[in-house]
Amino acid sequence: MESVRKGLRSGDLEKDTYERLQCVECEEELTTENDPEEVGSVRVCPGCGREWKQVG
Repeated sequence: MESVRKGLRSGDLEKDTYERLQCVECEEELTTENDPEEVGSVRVCPGCGREWKQVG
């Protein structure tokens, strides 16, 4: 699992007009999974199931 920032740089993710993260392959908005025992959150594409870690 790579970070959201790396995903944006590599072209796997993009931001829409309202700064929402979207998967480039599926063109779907990412959902957020929060684990209360970990720092940050995991962003997941509902279409393909790929995950990116978001810190902060």
